[in-house]
Amino acid sequence: MRLLLVEDDNHVAAALSAVLARHGFDVTHARSGEEALQALVPEGAGFGVVLLDLGLPDQDGYEVCGKIRKRTSTPVIMVTARSDVRSRIHGLNLGADDYVVKPYDTGELLARIHAVSRRSVQEDPAPDAGGALRLGSVHIELPTRQVSVDGSVIQLTRKEFDLLALLAQRPGVVFRREQIISEVWRTSWEGTGRTLEVHVASLRAKLRMPALIETVRGVGYRLVAPAA
Repeated sequence: MRLLLVEDDNHVAAALSAVLARHGFDVTHARSGEEALQALVPEGAGFGVVLLDLGLPDQDGYEVCGKIRKRTSTPVIMVTARSDVRSRIHGLNLGADDYVVKPYDTGELLARIHAVSRRSVQEDPAPDAGGALRLGSVHIELPTRQVSVDGSVIQLTRKEFDLLALLAQRPGVVFRREQIISEVWRTSWEGTGRTLEVHVASLRAKLRMPALIETVRGVGYRLVAPAA
């Protein structure tokens, strides 16, 4: 797999490139946001994954992520020292597929790279129902993958929609974390649990309904249908 490593620290990039090469990756190193964007022309340039460090010298890493997503659907993994949920949500909203918080374990990084690359070559999981779901003021159009609240369309990422559609098809039913990760992310790797938490938080914020998705401690999540 070809991998674009966006990292301004040459020593870090050299060490990481050596590790990735030993695991079969063909690594291209970009030292700035502009180099990364140029490397992705045309239309992703055949890269399977972009590993994007946010601390770049010429542009904000979040800005670079947004520009990458406008140019290509190539999976992007953000590498950041910011561990707060708000920063993670911001990155996911800009189109990042996953994130790794520094300092990270190399094994975890490799697992995340393989996970996002698998997802990118699979079709999005299709909801079982063929029409629409209405839960109070929330309207979910399954065929068009469109969600609206009180008539206003809410922009969701692919995984946010898949997560909401899964929970909404059985309101009140508790979905185990493992089940959600298996059906939405198509993986059983336990590290995806943190990504699930961020997506739940993002959905609550975008829909402006913190109580819509209830956390069932130690088990998983369930959707609490709002009043009509």
